[in-house]
Amino acid sequence: MKRFVILLCGMALFTASQAQKTKQELIKSIDARTDQYAAAAKKIWTLAEVGFQETQSSALLQQMLSEAGFSVQNNVAGMPTAFTATFGSGKPVIGILGEFDALPGVAQMAVPEHKPIPGQVAGHACGHHLFGVASAAAAIAVKDWLTANKRGGTIRFYGTPAEEGGSGKVYMVREGLFNDVDVVLNWHPGASNGAGYGSSLANKTGKFRFYGQASHAAAAPERGRSALDAVEAMDVMVNMLREHVPQETRIHYVITRGGEAPNVVPAFAEVYYYVRNPRRDNVKSIWERIERAAQGAALGTDTRMEVEITGGVHELLGNETLAKVMDANLRLVGGYTYTPEEREFASKIQKTFTGEVPPLESTSLVQPLRITDGSASTDVGDVSWAVPTVGMSAATWVPGTAAHSWQAVAAGGTSIGTKGMMIAAKTMALAATDLYTNPATIEEAKKEFLKKRGENFKYEALIGDRKPALDYRK
Repeated sequence: MKRFVILLCGMALFTASQAQKTKQELIKSIDARTDQYAAAAKKIWTLAEVGFQETQSSALLQQMLSEAGFSVQNNVAGMPTAFTATFGSGKPVIGILGEFDALPGVAQMAVPEHKPIPGQVAGHACGHHLFGVASAAAAIAVKDWLTANKRGGTIRFYGTPAEEGGSGKVYMVREGLFNDVDVVLNWHPGASNGAGYGSSLANKTGKFRFYGQASHAAAAPERGRSALDAVEAMDVMVNMLREHVPQETRIHYVITRGGEAPNVVPAFAEVYYYVRNPRRDNVKSIWERIERAAQGAALGTDTRMEVEITGGVHELLGNETLAKVMDANLRLVGGYTYTPEEREFASKIQKTFTGEVPPLESTSLVQPLRITDGSASTDVGDVSWAVPTVGMSAATWVPGTAAHSWQAVAAGGTSIGTKGMMIAAKTMALAATDLYTNPATIEEAKKEFLKKRGENFKYEALIGDRKPALDYRK
C-alpha cells in the first residue's frame, strides 16, 4: 500500500514537472517570434486607424492568423473590419479578444516629450496596437500547442473593431458569435502587471443633432433659429442634472459642430455625449433624462432635434475562478526590467507627470490578484455577460501613465510597449493550455458565471437594434 502511494505521488510530481516544462517551451516559442510581433504592432501603431476605419490594421492581423493556419471569416456582424479566426474543432472552445482601433486627437511621436506627428490626427493612446497583436500571438501559440499535443478543442481569435466608443463587440454578442464559446480571455495595456475580476462602468453614447434656420446674425436675427443655442441650452440643463444623479455617474460631452461663421445664425449644430455608471440600468435612466433635456432645448429654441445612439456597453461581470488561472500564469511569466536606454526614456516621461509616481522597478512586479472597480468602460462587458470572461493588464506604459494620453502613445511605440505585449501573449497562451487540460476549471467558471448573472437574465444591448455606427468617427 505504501509503495502504491509513493508511486502515485511520483506520477503526480512527474505530471507537474512535465506541465512546467511544457509551459517553458511554450514561452520560448512565443519569445522566438518577438521581432515579428513587435514589427506588426509598430505597423498598426503607425497606421493609427480609428474605429470602423481600421482597414489595414485588421487586414494585417487577418493575414498573420491566416498564414498560421487559422480559418478567417471577415466582415462579421455587419462590420467590415471585424473578423474571426478559428483553428481546431470540438470542445472546449476558447476565445481570445483582439482590438486595434486608435483614438482621435492624440497623434504622438515615440519620444519622451510632447511631439505630435505632423499631419496625423489619431494615435494609439490606449495601446490597442499591442492588444490585437498580443492576442493573435497567444492564439497562434495555443494553435501550435494543440497541434503538437494532438489535442481536440477549438481556439478562436475575435478581431474586434471600434472599442473606443463604437461598441464593436456588442454587435458580435448580439449576432450570437459567442454562443458556442466556453471561455473568453483578453487583456489590456496598462502601467502595471496584474489580473483581476471586478467590474467596470456601463456606458451609453450618442450624438444630438439640432436643426434650425440660418439668417444674417446682424441684419435679420429675428428670422434665424440657432441650432447652437439649442446645443448650449441642452448642455446647461445636463450640467444642472449632474447634482441629481448617482454620484458614481460620469457625463462627458464635446460640441462637434457649432456653426461656420459668427455672423450666420447656425442652422446645424451637434453635441456628442457619453454617460457612465457602474450599473447599466442607471445608465439607461440617466440617458432618458438627457434625451428629455435635448427635447426641451429644441422646444425652447424652436429647433428640431435628432439623436443617434452610437454605442452602449454593459459593465463587466467578473469571474474569480478564471482570474485565479490568469493570475497564476502571469506570476509564472513575471514582469520585466528596463534596459539603460528604456530607463532613460521612462525617467523623462515621468518628469511630465504631476504628483507621486510609482518606481520604475514596478514593471518587474506582478500586482496582487484584486477585485477591480474600474473607472472606465469597455465593450468586453457585453462579452462577459454572454460567456465566462477574464482579463489582465501588462505594463506597456511607463509606471504612472494615464490611458488616453500622449505619454501612453509614446511608450507604446517603443520596446517598452513590446515587452508588456509579450508578457500578455505568454500569459494568455499559458492560461488557455491550463483550461484545455483542466475542463473541471471551465465548469467551475461556468457555475460562478451563471450564479452571478442570475437565472432570469436576458441580454438586451444598450444600442438597441441599430446597425453598427460605421461613420461615428467621421
